[in-house]
Amino acid sequence: MDTRKKVHAFVRVKPTDDFAHEMITYGDDNKSIDIHFKKDTRRGIVNNQQTDWSFKLDGVLHDASQDLVYETVAQDVVSQALDGYNGTIICYGQTGAGKTYTMTGATENYKHRGILPRALQQVFRMIKERPTHAITVRVSYLEIYNENLFDLLSTLPYVGPSVTPMTIVENPQGVFVKGLSVHLTSQEEDAFVLLFEGETNRIVASHTMNKNSSRSHCIFTIYVEAHSRTLSDEKYITSKINLVDLAGSERLGRSGSDGRVLKEATYINKSLSFLEQAIIALGDQRRDHIPFRQCKLTHALKDSLGGNCNMVLVTNIHGEAAHLEETLSSLRFASRMKLVTTEPAVNEKYDAERMVKNLEKEVALLKQELAIHDSLANRTLVTYDPMDEIQIAEINSQVRRYLEGTLDEIDIINLRQIQEVFNQFRVVLSQQEQEVETALRRKFTLTDKNDFSAISAVQKAGLVDVDGSQAGEPDEQAFGIGVAPSSSKPGKKSKAKKTFKVPPRSAAKKKGASSPVSSRDLDLPSSSKTQLVTGDVKDLLLQDHETSSTERLPSDSPKEESRPPRPSTPPSKAVAFEEFKKEQGSVINRIFKENKSILNERSRRASEITQRINAIKREIDETKEALDFQKSLGEKQGEYEAKGLLVVDEEEFQLILKLKDLKKQYRGEYKDLLDLRAEIQYCRRLVDQCRHRLLMEFDIWYNESFVIPEDVQMALKPGGSIRPGMVPSSRIASLGEDDLDKFSQLQQTVLPEGPDSISFYNAKVKTEQKHNYLKTMIGLQRAHRK
Repeated sequence: MDTRKKVHAFVRVKPTDDFAHEMITYGDDNKSIDIHFKKDTRRGIVNNQQTDWSFKLDGVLHDASQDLVYETVAQDVVSQALDGYNGTIICYGQTGAGKTYTMTGATENYKHRGILPRALQQVFRMIKERPTHAITVRVSYLEIYNENLFDLLSTLPYVGPSVTPMTIVENPQGVFVKGLSVHLTSQEEDAFVLLFEGETNRIVASHTMNKNSSRSHCIFTIYVEAHSRTLSDEKYITSKINLVDLAGSERLGRSGSDGRVLKEATYINKSLSFLEQAIIALGDQRRDHIPFRQCKLTHALKDSLGGNCNMVLVTNIHGEAAHLEETLSSLRFASRMKLVTTEPAVNEKYDAERMVKNLEKEVALLKQELAIHDSLANRTLVTYDPMDEIQIAEINSQVRRYLEGTLDEIDIINLRQIQEVFNQFRVVLSQQEQEVETALRRKFTLTDKNDFSAISAVQKAGLVDVDGSQAGEPDEQAFGIGVAPSSSKPGKKSKAKKTFKVPPRSAAKKKGASSPVSSRDLDLPSSSKTQLVTGDVKDLLLQDHETSSTERLPSDSPKEESRPPRPSTPPSKAVAFEEFKKEQGSVINRIFKENKSILNERSRRASEITQRINAIKREIDETKEALDFQKSLGEKQGEYEAKGLLVVDEEEFQLILKLKDLKKQYRGEYKDLLDLRAEIQYCRRLVDQCRHRLLMEFDIWYNESFVIPEDVQMALKPGGSIRPGMVPSSRIASLGEDDLDKFSQLQQTVLPEGPDSISFYNAKVKTEQKHNYLKTMIGLQRAHRK
């Protein structure tokens, strides 16, 4: 059965008041579009210019709403993804034609959301409709900017920047980006938060074609994994949905790009050209090689372009006559994409744990069938379970008696017994080999040929071999074998063996190795001080802040009642900061000063060691010059040799010894400097952490003391809806001024029309609060530096 299918290609026309009706016409079936050019009369009478083009597609979306676009383009792809089929949706077109609006939409308005948020909403809605399956959803957001890979979700606090650059890796399971963070989302709101976080990190620029033009290709991937809760089958299905928002193709002369925007446009056009080459190669059945590795975009989409997935292309075009050439180019790309075929297949994998359980059940059933078969065949009772220790000991006894000749044959009952008999044969053989080796060691002595003390001890003991030669004589194997005479006593032999043992030197080595460490640990005050201050600073400060806030915030606290009235005019932040360091922030300020003093002390020591190293280096150079001069002087006077060895004078010898000592000192000082630099780097990081914590605590204290209105203080207490420090001061101040919160007003106006929009707007507000808070903290840090 042929499972190949063509790629679906749709065209979406951007609405405009100046639509070129005489140049762009649609078919009656709403699946074809015709382009008509006016002939250029400047070319003369003989003019072979082509003026008419007709394109047959899967649908033309003209003046279509976001709901209609999603139902036509993406709804089937997303629904089949939960059945195990991969899906890819690509938005392609000219700059400013509406690709990002089609894919992402306007995040400010729920009704204008695009394919991506609607796909997330559909996935979680279908998960609720399938209670018989345990479905997990993960997402990732990749950006390709100037042929470099970036993780748009790396700004999250639990991700952090990657140490190694991201690379595209291929394996039998497919293509994936090494270093790209993948995030588990258990509910719709978490997925929207990740989406909005990535959207704020995208790179945009402004030019004549578009005020907010996307300057990078972005791939948002939804990973779905479904396990059955009712069936015991070890199979489970996986799938992924790639939602690709390409950067717009543009003509550099028309867009007026220059500088950085010009460089970005060059990379964009280059990658789109390589994408078109890959599409042309995929559409040609005679081509064996597909150039996927020409750029990062085609390499990352290798298993999504013509692979085992449902693929849809949305081509965005302008409807104005001024953009007709770019429109024609985009429609040509769509027609080439329709020639590409894919082979959608369900992605099935096997759960190892569940497979083991199923195999155990199958083994138990097979044992029952064997027992029934033995009873019907009138066989004696046969056990198919693993043998216990008593049965193994009995087989071992039978094997020994069989080898001794007291047992003629061993009765065979089942296959397990046969295997155990051979195993016991191996055990008995190894035991006999050990007994023979022990008996030989009682009669013979092994001596190393290089151990002269052992050889002399053997000679003194009078141990000789059968031929009369001395024991311990080295042979080809670096050992000598001797036979003790029959008159030798066991006591003497054991005494001779004791003399052969070499005293261990490990204890002496350990003792010598530990002496430098103990000498380095003599600096007890600085090390103990470092350990006290450089502990887990975050936990210490957080615990201190929680304790102080807990003592300060409850309403029944006596400190709350005796709190001085708030001044009418808030003091300047510089004055308030000095007061905060003396009172509420005294602990953090003390730790900050101690860490800074330790850092200064380490820096001073590093400077001193650096000066000593430079002095030693200068002395080494001077000694080398003096030694070279002494050697040249000796060459001029004539060198003196005695018995073939060169003889140097005493002055040159002293210079050689001095140079050797200086180099030794230089290596030791340089090693100490490297260790001290590592400590300085660690201390500097602790100082930065304390400084950041001090500023953050001051910002929270200042807002609580002077900025936040009195009637909002109740919401900031433990158990309230607002956590201190998590909301910027501008946002908190507006809470007391407005009658209703902006978010509540928005919900009241939008919820009647879109009851499913709660998660969307919750995620939007969380993202805005986070970025406003980060902007406030960055502003405080800059003000502090000034």
